[in-house]
Amino acid sequence: MYVKGMTTRDISAHLKSVYGVDASAETISHMTDQILPIAKEWQNLPLEKKYAVVFMDAVHLHIRPDSQTIKKAVYIAIEIKLNGRKEVLGMWIGSNESVKYWLGLLNEIKNRGVEDIMIVSVDDLTGFGDAINAVFPKAEIQHHIVH
Repeated sequence: MYVKGMTTRDISAHLKSVYGVDASAETISHMTDQILPIAKEWQNLPLEKKYAVVFMDAVHLHIRPDSQTIKKAVYIAIEIKLNGRKEVLGMWIGSNESVKYWLGLLNEIKNRGVEDIMIVSVDDLTGFGDAINAVFPKAEIQHHIVH
């Protein structure tokens, strides 16, 4: 909430009204100061060179900053390493889901050290496969069967 522009007082009021949690603006500020460096470090960690499977999709949310409801997309990439272990590769918040935004995220993933993805599982967003092949030309595209 803080990263998206809410003040610590707004967050405090939101927590109280939605969850019934009393947290002062000072507490929110202290928590944010502790968490943001860790989150930024995680977002910039170098990645493996190869992944067996990466699942990519966006979850659409309605949020209410300043008493207006707007739609946001949380872009999510979950990977399966060659040893079978699953991890979240990344989560990003953007406006509505688009191939252009995904292309930027794919390039970010490549710039963090990923050289090859064997299989990328995606929904049927038009042009998504072309964007993936532009960044990872050897990747096989598989469409989600269950969404």
